[in-house]
Amino acid sequence: MVSFAVDWATLSSLGTALGTLVLAVATFASVRAGARAARISEAALEEQRRPVLTHSRLDDPRQKMMFVDQHWVVTDGGRATAEHLNDTIYLALSLRNVGSGMAVCQGWTVDPHFALNESTPHHAPLEHFRTQARDIYVPAGDIGMWQGALRDPDDPVRAVLAEAIDNAQAISIELLYSDLVGRQRTVTRFGLFPSADGWYPSMSRHWHLDSDGPRPEQHIHQASEQIRNHLEASGQLEPGADRGGRARPDDVADIADPKR
Repeated sequence: MVSFAVDWATLSSLGTALGTLVLAVATFASVRAGARAARISEAALEEQRRPVLTHSRLDDPRQKMMFVDQHWVVTDGGRATAEHLNDTIYLALSLRNVGSGMAVCQGWTVDPHFALNESTPHHAPLEHFRTQARDIYVPAGDIGMWQGALRDPDDPVRAVLAEAIDNAQAISIELLYSDLVGRQRTVTRFGLFPSADGWYPSMSRHWHLDSDGPRPEQHIHQASEQIRNHLEASGQLEPGADRGGRARPDDVADIADPKR
């Protein structure tokens, strides 16, 4: 008859270790699930605060805007203003926030040329944006306005922009804005196109600065490169054009005319 001696101390230690391991695995799984739930909740909260600016509709109400020098402009729905008066340039956009959160304008930049996305695939450097001196808020699901002016006679952009406006040439404006707590910074590009009855804005691109956008940048760049190659082959775009590359006047007219 064979007898076995049981080392109860060893078995007890092994049981304790096994129980600790199971508890650690359960705790790790619980922490991961909690972190995932927290990320989902944070993403849902950000979506509730996310602003998305675009041009307003043609049937949106007219808005009247006053500048700091008490100059007034009136901008109808779906329209923009670009005026050169007394060596001052006044710019205004009628906007609609199609996002779910309040938009807070932080800064802006203007390009005296019409910036095609194919020739200008990136927004202006952030250091080129002019700080918004006035608080401008655009509520979610509603219309609002943006305004900016160039008054400094030494501003290198002002003279070129004044010439473009006087000659009724298309220009571009980029707005930098955030949500109500200063996060989710976004840059939106607008083209301003002259017409017989005023200026018409057209939103063309959004850039999310603090997170990935809804469309991968790589895919957008690939699509833009294909269009760029086609425009260069047809002579509508100068080969190698960088920021400031422009379509021919006839092509701009095709884009600008809202009746087409």
